[in-house]
Amino acid sequence: MIISFSAKNFRSIKKRITLSFEPENSKDLESSFIVHPKGAKFRLLKIGLIFGANASGKTTILDALDFLRNLATNPLEKKSDQLDVSPFLFDKETPKENTFFSIDFFQNEKKFRYEVTFNNKAIHKEKLWFFNPNKAVVFSRETNINQQLSIIKFGSKVKISSKARNALEANTLWNNTVLGGFIKTNIEFPLLQDATSWFEDTLHPTIQPKTNLMGFIANEMEDGSIQKSSIVSILKKADFNITDIRINSKDIPLNNELLEQLPIPDTEKQKLMEKGSIIAKELLFVHSVQGHQYELSYDDESAGTKRYFAFSGLIDLMVNNRIVLPIDELEASLHPDLLKHFLLTFLMNSTESQLIATSHFREFLLERDLFRNDCIWFTERDSDGSTDLFSLADFDTTVVRDKSSIYNAYKIGKLGATPDLKDYYMEAQ
Repeated sequence: MIISFSAKNFRSIKKRITLSFEPENSKDLESSFIVHPKGAKFRLLKIGLIFGANASGKTTILDALDFLRNLATNPLEKKSDQLDVSPFLFDKETPKENTFFSIDFFQNEKKFRYEVTFNNKAIHKEKLWFFNPNKAVVFSRETNINQQLSIIKFGSKVKISSKARNALEANTLWNNTVLGGFIKTNIEFPLLQDATSWFEDTLHPTIQPKTNLMGFIANEMEDGSIQKSSIVSILKKADFNITDIRINSKDIPLNNELLEQLPIPDTEKQKLMEKGSIIAKELLFVHSVQGHQYELSYDDESAGTKRYFAFSGLIDLMVNNRIVLPIDELEASLHPDLLKHFLLTFLMNSTESQLIATSHFREFLLERDLFRNDCIWFTERDSDGSTDLFSLADFDTTVVRDKSSIYNAYKIGKLGATPDLKDYYMEAQ
């Protein structure tokens, strides 16, 4: 589970900002909004919702989390490869400075803290701690930029053979993280295994409004990771009149023309050519109308049905697993009541997963009994064009009272994070 995430000098983020899932002491909505991780002495929020104007940096926060995940799980192959990072550009100094990420997370009944400092050429500094219960160093890494060499030091509580140490250091190129180097190294190192597993298996890539999850959900249904019955049940409760889902598979013979159109590496194309065919899957939704059943293909369904089908699968995944799921523009293609249905279904049923989402749907703030102040976040642009991030819980009682309308306060600009709009008149040409 994620405890907090910080970023500095990444795209629109200039100064250090922190998104935290550590709740206030309030017991408000405790059973639905708060998680008590096994083995931990602390509580965590299940959800973080980020509101703000367009171009204020909401998506950038999720992009930063994605970038960190890629640093940890997708190491570059060559020293000459560059990291595709963009620092804050509206400043004379920040383009020359490094980007910084820090994340606290809980994995395998242990708290970890991971920090990394880097630019487009190299990882400059990197450090991993664990708390059991006291803070202890797993490793500390610095890079000799002139020699393009990584230097790794291990904490006093860490047991690692010189052979394993040398192998890990050899696989950690100057533009790779130690976590990425570990993924490429055939050694046993439980603490690093815990950390890399969290980034690979618990933290998921961001789901964008145009992300097509059909193939992913269908595959997960077929192998039993997602229960079809759960998806159908959720869709029924959301008034979609869908009573069943069917998957038809068929072999399609391959030819060179079809193979060239596939967006996959040449090595994979060669394997498919040797096989001679590809399995195509068709997803069908069964609708019951006036006692009769009708099948519609996935492509014939509305954008909202496709989106909520995907969200229903994600709910099943979050309820039955321990994952952290970022979603950008949560309300895309969804009726407001469906958005509320999705959030409440997640909150009422999930016990070990977390949701991080951006949204423009301020009407959610109308219902004071549906959220806690500490789970609501706002982004806005400072005068220098950089992103500022703050929580509804940061406001004192002179601004936000227990009975205040958060929706009205946000709508009139009392909380910030709204566009500064001018008049509607166009200048005559």
